[in-house]
Amino acid sequence: MSMATPVTAALLRRMPLPCHREGDDKNARGSVLVAGGCAELPGAVLLAGVAALQAGAGRLQLAVCRSVAPPLGVAVPEARVIALPETEEGHIAAAAAPLLARQGSRAKALALGPGMMGGAEGEALTAGLLEALEGPALVLDAGALAVLPACRGALRRHAGRIVITPHDGEMAALLGIPRAAVQDDPLGAARQAASRFQAVVVMKGGCTRIVTPQGEAWQCDRGNVGLATSGSGDTLAGMVAGLLARGATPLQAALWGVYAHGEAGRRLALAQGPVGFLARMLPGEVPRILAELAPEPPEG
Repeated sequence: MSMATPVTAALLRRMPLPCHREGDDKNARGSVLVAGGCAELPGAVLLAGVAALQAGAGRLQLAVCRSVAPPLGVAVPEARVIALPETEEGHIAAAAAPLLARQGSRAKALALGPGMMGGAEGEALTAGLLEALEGPALVLDAGALAVLPACRGALRRHAGRIVITPHDGEMAALLGIPRAAVQDDPLGAARQAASRFQAVVVMKGGCTRIVTPQGEAWQCDRGNVGLATSGSGDTLAGMVAGLLARGATPLQAALWGVYAHGEAGRRLALAQGPVGFLARMLPGEVPRILAELAPEPPEG
């Protein structure tokens, strides 16, 4: 099987993102729902949501535990914040799945998992949502990944609309193999997961691999060590969700999101030094990066 194709600016220009004309309202750029977090990690949803908006999505909803919803609404005034039932431990309760399914079915893209802890409640929430949800493109990240091996039937309902974003440890759990085996052959692991779960896989790492269910593969080493920081993966998940909301295909959104994320890290490293910049700074670079790669919008 062929090796991975490098993700470059020239490659992305050959698969341009949907154009948005002057005069389009926010609905034309699509709505994103980001669901996740917990009492200990509400900021992950903030990072992903802001990244979705800065990738160009028109509308944003954030769904989090009831106890953290009011401060999150103040921190992200651009978003509608949905308060979800929570457990005594401060995690989203599995009983939130029907509400999330109703809200998610009205969105163009749904990102599930940033900041969401694993465990029985999180797994039941993810499984219930995948069973009930209708319509949106999906980004499954972090806490939403652990239950996927038991949800392959539900995943088939969403085939062609899914992007998953595991790092090597999460990939090992998904495939039931040692982490060292993933590290020895990350591209092979990504191909196996893409086929098994019928999803576009973004296998995160120093060199990120992007693989389709058909085994087509790309790789992006645009990033740097500074991207290995708390919240970096949350911003990537949000960027991909924002691009999906705009109408990009799962493959387009994955390729553009990974490139923009890495390029944002590269620019921050040049401006501030190789380590020490924060994940919250990455989305601010993205509008310029996307604009530099975009064709002129059509007139009329």
